[in-house]
Amino acid sequence: MKGKRISYSEAELLWIRGHRDWPRKQAHAAFVERFGRTDVSLENFKSLCSRKGWLTGRDGRIPKGNVPANKGRKGYYAPGCEKGWFKKGTRNGRANRNYKPIGTERICKDGYIERKIHDGMPLQSRWRAVHLIRWEEFNGPLPEGHCLKCLDGDRTNTDPGNWIAIPRALLPRLSGRWRIPYDSAPPEIKSVLLKIAQLEHAARAAREGKEQ
Repeated sequence: MKGKRISYSEAELLWIRGHRDWPRKQAHAAFVERFGRTDVSLENFKSLCSRKGWLTGRDGRIPKGNVPANKGRKGYYAPGCEKGWFKKGTRNGRANRNYKPIGTERICKDGYIERKIHDGMPLQSRWRAVHLIRWEEFNGPLPEGHCLKCLDGDRTNTDPGNWIAIPRALLPRLSGRWRIPYDSAPPEIKSVLLKIAQLEHAARAAREGKEQ
């Protein structure tokens, strides 16, 4: 009972000390059976050993040369546990609540409209920009090293005529690093800024080609 001191005889203490290397549960069961000490719980037994410093000698480390219990049983599972497995193609919990069907459209953090095109993996490939989908329907696959630039500044305008394929290297020249940023420029000068950037990019590419 908690708060009541438990006394042990000299013979009992000697026995416990002599069996300190046994697993505590096993040693306690043997002690109770030998001395009839039903008043000594397993916790009482452990506390006594701790106070006396009678350690089992085990440090929790796996001994060298230990053979795992599941060695040679690759793929083994307990019979019956398959009842709790997730069924292929099913969604539960948060995944079911957050699921969006194929064809769903959303606006991403950058302001582009995206459409869900499949439920497969990887996750980031499930959504694709609608303006890119529509542009490729009219013009074919986007050339390697290119991206689409919005002409009127409205990223939600997915009309293929509102997008132009440009080299990615052209983006810094349109970002405002050297002049007015294209996206925030007045509509009447957007085409001029684009032409200048294209000419500068072509001139640089020509110079680099000659140097090589």
